[in-house]
Amino acid sequence: MPSVTEILDTMDYGTAPEANGHVRDWLKSHADGFGHFINGAFTKPAHLFDMSNPANGEKLARASQGTAADVDAAVKSARKAFGTWSRLSGHERARHLYAIARLIQKRERFLAVLETMDNGKPIRESRDIDIPLVARHFYHHAGWAELIVDEFPGFEPVGVCGQIIPWNFPLLMLAWKIAPALAAGNTVVLKPAEFTPLTALAFAEICREAGLPPGVVNIVTGDGATGAALVDHPDIGKIAFTGSTEVGRLIRKAAAGSGKKLSLELGGKSPFIVHEDADLDAAVEGVVDAIWFNQGQVCCAGSRILVQEGVAPKFLAKLRRRMETLRVGDPLDKSIDMGAIVDPVQLQRITALVAKGQAEGGTLIQAACDLPTGGNWFAPAIFTDVGPSSTVMDVEIFGPVAAVMTFRTPDEAVQIANHTRYGLSATVWSENINLALDTAARVKAGVVWLNATNLFDAAAGFGGYRESGFGREGGREGMYEYLVPAWEKALKPQAPAKAEPLGAAPAGAVEGALIDRTAKLYIGGKQARPDSGYSYSVYGAKGKVIGQAGLGNRKDIRNAVEAAAKAGAWSTATAHNRAQVLYYIAENLSARSGEFELRLKSMGQSAKDARAEVEASLARIFWYAAQTDKFDGRIHATKSRHVTLAMNEPYGVMGLICPEEMPLLGFVSLVMPVIAMGNRVVAVPSSCQPLAATDLYQVFDTSDVPGGVINIVTGERDELAKTLAEHDEVAALWYMGSAAGSKLVEAASAGNLKPTWVSNGKRRDWLSRQQGQGTDYLRRAVQVKNIWVPYGE
Repeated sequence: MPSVTEILDTMDYGTAPEANGHVRDWLKSHADGFGHFINGAFTKPAHLFDMSNPANGEKLARASQGTAADVDAAVKSARKAFGTWSRLSGHERARHLYAIARLIQKRERFLAVLETMDNGKPIRESRDIDIPLVARHFYHHAGWAELIVDEFPGFEPVGVCGQIIPWNFPLLMLAWKIAPALAAGNTVVLKPAEFTPLTALAFAEICREAGLPPGVVNIVTGDGATGAALVDHPDIGKIAFTGSTEVGRLIRKAAAGSGKKLSLELGGKSPFIVHEDADLDAAVEGVVDAIWFNQGQVCCAGSRILVQEGVAPKFLAKLRRRMETLRVGDPLDKSIDMGAIVDPVQLQRITALVAKGQAEGGTLIQAACDLPTGGNWFAPAIFTDVGPSSTVMDVEIFGPVAAVMTFRTPDEAVQIANHTRYGLSATVWSENINLALDTAARVKAGVVWLNATNLFDAAAGFGGYRESGFGREGGREGMYEYLVPAWEKALKPQAPAKAEPLGAAPAGAVEGALIDRTAKLYIGGKQARPDSGYSYSVYGAKGKVIGQAGLGNRKDIRNAVEAAAKAGAWSTATAHNRAQVLYYIAENLSARSGEFELRLKSMGQSAKDARAEVEASLARIFWYAAQTDKFDGRIHATKSRHVTLAMNEPYGVMGLICPEEMPLLGFVSLVMPVIAMGNRVVAVPSSCQPLAATDLYQVFDTSDVPGGVINIVTGERDELAKTLAEHDEVAALWYMGSAAGSKLVEAASAGNLKPTWVSNGKRRDWLSRQQGQGTDYLRRAVQVKNIWVPYGE
């Protein structure tokens, strides 16, 4: 046995294994296999598949492969339980969530050991990070349940939520999804990953012990086919998925037109930016937490390390030395830094991508550590000599492999950081708080950590931009994912209108009626002829032709999106300045209200209705002008010592497909909240009555609206909607129209996974303040960026 002196000289560690006898006893008690947890009880095991310990290949247990019939039984159970659970008071639901949190705390050691055996992550991560955060989520959301009526007035639970979680944080992802769903009054059918269902099944036992009513939580195990059956089930009201971007696209397409609410937390390729004034030693430790935490199997892993050129050699030398000290081995050893890769399939993927990186000329630097002979192991590694478009800089490896590049200036750092289709997270290291915050504001990511990395808390929203998905988990913003406005939920589908060719004369049309003029498109602050050169007739009262409108096409949409993209200064303008422009719009529209009333009367409206629509439009513009500098972000009260800023950021370029009815008010009701929040728009007005919107050109021209902020393209609305949905530069899209058009938009948006808001053929009352305006419009016009700023010691 070495002496203390010898140990201090060599710094060799002895083993410190965590006992797992209690977990093995639990597994033996289920030697016949696990069934599904449906309606408060476990079903008889059937169609069993094996789960193995990633560290040694040892078979741990067997679980049931869920069928469509199993999913249907679970959904029926959840549907039956929903009525009772949703009618409980928030206080009663809070007591259930609190009981679950307490039981999780009482079983922390058991759950941590089980998680490590099932997933392969080091016990100190399961013990010190995952399981405490699981309990924290249930405590936090018990609070939301208690406050639901006060904090979310006018909102109702969605219904039955289908939730699909990954294998990298099995129990934590379960908590992220189940806790807010139950707090909001929903019931749940959850499918854990087929590699790691054991802690979810242990959680089912906790639910039963806590006295949770049968059917409120249901757990169905299985592979992707089970998940697909859950997505496709018609009685599911909400799908929440965490996983790969590729599968996220498939779910977006499968759910299109179903009316299901959807949130996606997908892949990432997160930048880890080290400025030259950073504390390099601290930043090196940050890399350890960013890419070698959980073996790099983290969607927000800092896998793209960007180091300022002047300090790059020194930083890289420190990083290589630190990497050599990492201990890789038995995850149950409390002194181990890195455990095992979850499955041979994932290990093969990591190995293949690393080989491709080397084949492209990248230099692989890998720690010279002794790896165990059994199980799935990969030594920590970094790549150098790579470019922004190298495979290892572009593709999510989902393993303990980072790629290192240099940059010269902060501008170049941001440019490289944003050179990705993802936007989940970013890390910024600098001792200059101004530089750190400026970088955080410019990086396109949903979460930004300053001088830290991979910090999580139930009080702060987590989620991405771009192809990292949409929606948030955690915090106030995460609660909205499981709620819906009561008025919106109550709307009934409208019978689809008979489709008529655009410009076709209605029955009884007046032949040879006077044509006023042809309204052009409005692109980049200028009137423009449509690319096709064609126009169509617009009919008004008694079938009289009241004008012509340009027939826009794909190229016109492309031109409008380009103009909107160039108007980026609007997104960085102060809220006060944007508010002034909206007030100018209202002022100038008011001065010409008589003209707009006449226009609406020419379309067949009564004088009373025309006046009401114009007055409502004016009031709506004033309301959004007032909200522009008052719809604030928040500072979340996270558990750690941080000021966690929840900043409302504009999407950028948004597409708006306005309703056919109320052609002026419907247009104003969509455009104003979107530009108030700093977005630029490409709007398609009512196709049958577009002239009320095109009459606004001169109002915009005289109201200091910068060119490109508002672009209007008239024509076949669903054809133009599809083009906007498919356009990668369009970051979000609202569609108010038919059920078929809603499905088309949702399916076509899967390309860049833009968030959509569609009406599914349900017509709202645009004159209603409750339905036609509100903070819900503003909330949907922004994406929340959570910036973690160190605060205190």
